Amino acid sequence: MKYNYGECEICDAKLVGKRIKQDFWIRGKLVVIDNVPAGVCPRCGARVVRSEVGKRIAEILESPRIWSKAPVIQVPVVEFP
Repeated sequence: MKYNYGECEICDAKLVGKRIKQDFWIRGKLVVIDNVPAGVCPRCGARVVRSEVGKRIAEILESPRIWSKAPVIQVPVVEFP
């Protein structure tokens, strides 16, 4: 059964269940967690996760052993003029 994320708290549109990439800055490093189940607003783009998902994300981020074994990507850094 699909989870009902309800309505967006920003614009009241119905949230849609999707898998997303979520980025975090941890100890000066960019960490991207892929395939995170979330409710996404099709109107304004707001995202929410269930509490269980948030707890699992916290466990991942608190364990450098887990994310240090992940593939590394390069991203451009552009300075605002």
